[in-house]
Amino acid sequence: MTVSGRFVALLAFGVVPVVLLGASTATAYLALAGWIALCVALGLVDLLLAASPRAVALQRTLPARVRLGTEALSELYVTNAGRRMLRGTVRDAWEPSAAAQPSRTRVAIPAGERRVVQTSLRPWRRGERRVRNVTVRAWGPLHLWARQATLEAPGRIRVLPPFTARKHLPSRLARLRELEGSTTVLLRGQGTEFDSLREYVRGDDVRSIDWRATARRHDPTGGSGARVMVRTWRPERDRRVVIVIDSARTSAARVSDEPRLDTAFESALLLAALATRAGDRVDLVAYDRVLRGRVQGASGPELLARMVDAMAGIDPALIEMDWSAIPAQVSAVTSQRSLVVLLTSIESPGASRGLLSVLPQLTEKHLVVVASVTDPDTIAATHQRQDRDEVYRAAAAERALLDVSRVSAAVRRLGGDVVTGSPADLPPALADRYLALKAAGRL
Repeated sequence: MTVSGRFVALLAFGVVPVVLLGASTATAYLALAGWIALCVALGLVDLLLAASPRAVALQRTLPARVRLGTEALSELYVTNAGRRMLRGTVRDAWEPSAAAQPSRTRVAIPAGERRVVQTSLRPWRRGERRVRNVTVRAWGPLHLWARQATLEAPGRIRVLPPFTARKHLPSRLARLRELEGSTTVLLRGQGTEFDSLREYVRGDDVRSIDWRATARRHDPTGGSGARVMVRTWRPERDRRVVIVIDSARTSAARVSDEPRLDTAFESALLLAALATRAGDRVDLVAYDRVLRGRVQGASGPELLARMVDAMAGIDPALIEMDWSAIPAQVSAVTSQRSLVVLLTSIESPGASRGLLSVLPQLTEKHLVVVASVTDPDTIAATHQRQDRDEVYRAAAAERALLDVSRVSAAVRRLGGDVVTGSPADLPPALADRYLALKAAGRL
């Protein structure tokens, strides 16, 4: 049971006779007691006339998935199975991170009828957003007292990564088509997988001449029908790309108001979308000391669907990364030479000691690229030296950038490659490095 502000205001009128007749007179106290008794009697009558909130049937309709930052609509069907008119408020008790609006809805449902309560959800956190209870408050006709009950109506919605980096995909796909020869002539230096034969034109590399095909097309009469044939090449297809995401404590740091882990997800999704269009096979591993997620054996549209579904439930773990287990995790995915992309942090030599210790095992067999987020505020701080505080801050920023450079140099000495960038720049930078490796014939 609960009371309304109207009932409180009604009780407050009881002080009027006390003020008019005087606080010390017995008549004033009798009038006040009578007024309180009248208000309570009205409240009891109002409570008896209110509909029962427990005689309510609930049914929920929800989308299964929604991307982070987009809006979803939750529909709650409220059926009045009682014998009285239900006038009241329905509160759909979503988690705060679901950002449900409105949280309370006024309803007026005649006996035996049903109404729908719509709630707009705009989640600001990934993962499972759940709702378990619905609170129904039924008021009487005077709106003084109300009956209240909390009923179970469980529901959940899975919030997927937003994949805002998809805006970079069309331009990279255009470059991929140029690389594969859809819009330009394929040359020897653009790949290592045989594509087709064509006639020799001036400027072609003579090393690409196919003498057997030329002999087959040779005119036996010695006429002008003889043609020299050359081979065209393209980057190899059906290569393996293994993306390893570091989900340990360093991935929880926020850079430009975004966790490092979310930037890693964006980079992985853009690279996967590009690589699968290029005909390569992509696998994903999220690891710290425990395997948090794995996507293996998927291709085409199924790949991104499985990746975002696996990423939705992964949060940073506040433990150290176990780099010694990464070679085994990669070997469990594939045994052939692959492009291994490590999405981690290389901001300090001490924290990167584990990464550097296992790089030789990976670079011995695979092509390794280490991708790391850099803080744009750190770079901006190096240019602000107006007062003493800014000078000290600039010195600290320079030191941080120097540490990143030292770790990057160590990675390159061990045979790996490094890609760094701000949260907005890292996904396209990693995609560009993939295309550069394709163009160089290294992948």
